[in-house]
Amino acid sequence: MKKFLLAASSGAIAAALFTTQVAGPLLAQDNVPDTTVYEQLDLFGDIFERIRSQYVEETNSEELIEAAINGMLTSLDPHSSYLSADDFTDMQVQTRGEFGGLGIEVSQEEGYVKVVSPMDGTPADAAGVEAGDFITHVNGESTLGLTLDQAVDMMRGEVGSEIVITVVREGVEEPFDISIIRDTIKLVAVRSRVVGNVAVLRITTFNDQTMSGLQEELAKSVTELGGMDNVTGFVIDLRNNPGGLLNQAIMVSDAFLEQGEIVSTRGREASDGERYNAEAGDLAEGKPIVVLINGGSASASEIVAGALQDHRRAIVVGTKSFGKGSVQTLIPLRGDGAMRLTTARYYTPSGRSIQALGVAPDIVVSQPRVDPAAEGTEAAAAEEAANARTEADLRGVLSNDSMTDDERRLLEEERTKAEDTARLRDEDYQLAYAVDIITGLNAISPDHIAETAPAP
Repeated sequence: MKKFLLAASSGAIAAALFTTQVAGPLLAQDNVPDTTVYEQLDLFGDIFERIRSQYVEETNSEELIEAAINGMLTSLDPHSSYLSADDFTDMQVQTRGEFGGLGIEVSQEEGYVKVVSPMDGTPADAAGVEAGDFITHVNGESTLGLTLDQAVDMMRGEVGSEIVITVVREGVEEPFDISIIRDTIKLVAVRSRVVGNVAVLRITTFNDQTMSGLQEELAKSVTELGGMDNVTGFVIDLRNNPGGLLNQAIMVSDAFLEQGEIVSTRGREASDGERYNAEAGDLAEGKPIVVLINGGSASASEIVAGALQDHRRAIVVGTKSFGKGSVQTLIPLRGDGAMRLTTARYYTPSGRSIQALGVAPDIVVSQPRVDPAAEGTEAAAAEEAANARTEADLRGVLSNDSMTDDERRLLEEERTKAEDTARLRDEDYQLAYAVDIITGLNAISPDHIAETAPAP
């Protein structure tokens, strides 16, 4: 029998599950005396037969067995579960980057479904679902008491159909409904943009497309800026990234590290441990890096953030991550189903486990909530400041004789970039903060000082 290592996924995705990476053989261990085990199995058989013969309504034997297996697995932790043949097939679809559903990553907490993160550009994201939301009802039916897979099944449906979820959100007094139209989810693993001279790499998930997408988008940003010499640094945005494949998280970390451990896993037995190390080569060529995380950054995202943070290769900015530091193994079963079993914890290079603790940012920066009543106030203030009269507006102003026309043009370009970054604060305060850090680091770097120092 084969087993598969389920790489650091933080929960289940509405209308999709996860795929895997090949691992070693399954080793069965049992410290319970055989007589006790057989007695308990006999008890289970007695109960099963009683239900089949005496329950008030006719039962489905297959469904009873699946429910018993799932109950046994879910009693262990929130991430162990049974996958039916259909669920197993759905799970293998996700890493190909396209599936049907809402586009939310969910886990279970206190009996309710909790949103780990909405995925960029999906129906859930567009409808305003936020990380940390609790989904208490689906189309008016309570999710309390359901397994995570059962709740996910309730959210499945045909593309184009409507679903109404009831949400409880911190800071909002009353539960409220969100209407979402199901759609085909096409995950773009990596997107990029340029802010000033900073390349921003937004990684939304860790699937088969992530590493190749990172290389393509990084190269595109560097070309847009006119070469690596013009790049002041990189922002790796992992906010609301729920995780995915372990091997992709390792490759992304390795892309910015020259050497050293990336992550290690430790199972129940010492022989089950694995260590993954970086190979020489840094796609960023030593440029400053800021990693953005929040409460929706989970598992594989935490591996990347923890590795770059421990090696002091990046400054981690944002809010504490989700805190999923366990590894699931996917074991195919007879009947085309599978079980997802937690088999190890993973550790960052410094030896710390982030299980239930998360990655703590080096600089805590919260994303301010937008107050609709105050909307436009900051924009109006910025416009007023831009229109304020300065010395240069006065009639007969004395000219500045310290700069050539080319130097003046370069100064104006730098001012424009700085103003664009300032405007970004209204759109995305955390990202603007990250860009400011890189700009500041570049301003005080020895190379920059040497380039800008006046000639003797």
